[in-house]
Amino acid sequence: MAITYKPIGNDYSEEVINLILPIQQQEFNVQVNLSQQQDLLDIEQYYHQTGGGFWGAFDGDRLVGTIALIAYAPDGGALRKMFVRQEYRGKEHGIATALLDTLLNYAATRGIHDIYLGTVNFLHAARRFYEKKGFDEVTPDQLPPTFPRMKVDDVFYHYHH
Repeated sequence: MAITYKPIGNDYSEEVINLILPIQQQEFNVQVNLSQQQDLLDIEQYYHQTGGGFWGAFDGDRLVGTIALIAYAPDGGALRKMFVRQEYRGKEHGIATALLDTLLNYAATRGIHDIYLGTVNFLHAARRFYEKKGFDEVTPDQLPPTFPRMKVDDVFYHYHH
């Protein structure tokens, strides 16, 4: 299995939606729908045009993972949309780590030194992953005022490089 990673835009919106929504709604039972995630319908406007990015992991032509960065300040970014298909998760595949490295390397080249993210308390594997990668848990009042919060998120992390 040779996984490739590349920036993706609006031409992948449907594939991104078909990857992310079932993971959110069925696998993890997070109460979120497409109407609450308009960014997925216009990836280029929400991510690329802000100075951020959106990347996909591909097994051949099949989208198997995503990660995104919103540049909400000159030196601040919000990590979003980190999802990997269930059968592609785990250290043996290394996809989540490669996606995160792609985002962090991009952020460093853009002078984005502080990256925040929100997640849901019960997503224990995701939380462990971020903690192992150097993210520190922060309280909501430690978030920058311009950080774009999602309603469902109740745990937050910060990474500084």
